Amino acid sequence: EENMTVTEDFSRVENTYQMEAEVCIVFSDFGKMQNVCNLLIEKLGTSVTISPPHFYHTPEAVDTLRRQVCVAAVGNTRRKAQEVCRLFGQSLGKPLLIREEETKEWGGHIDSHLSSSPDSLTLQERIQNATAYASCRVFAVFEIKGKENRRNKLL
Repeated sequence: EENMTVTEDFSRVENTYQMEAEVCIVFSDFGKMQNVCNLLIEKLGTSVTISPPHFYHTPEAVDTLRRQVCVAAVGNTRRKAQEVCRLFGQSLGKPLLIREEETKEWGGHIDSHLSSSPDSLTLQERIQNATAYASCRVFAVFEIKGKENRRNKLL
């Protein structure tokens, strides 16, 4: 599978040969990761050692997060403008200008950059440290239509 690499190492120990295999799997679903870990422990017992997961964000995932946050900010701005228009008996028209003013990102710390040892943290703490957040501030100008314009269009 494309998300899995296997490295095997054979060595001679006295009169026997020993094989060690390292399997690295990339998961995007914590539930699947936990199920695979449990299955390996169940089938292989103490002969298997499972290292704590290493969390990272692909550039594509970070880019998707940025886009989603910007689209959500524009949607929030439009809804607020609609509420203000309703308050004054007007209707909101098409957007005349939308500009992304500022995007901030925080969190998403890679394990090796943490001050404390990753092994000393619980899985939940490691997930929390690795979670990426983003915010976006937008500036938008919308056309405002008067009540009479809306009535004429309905007739």
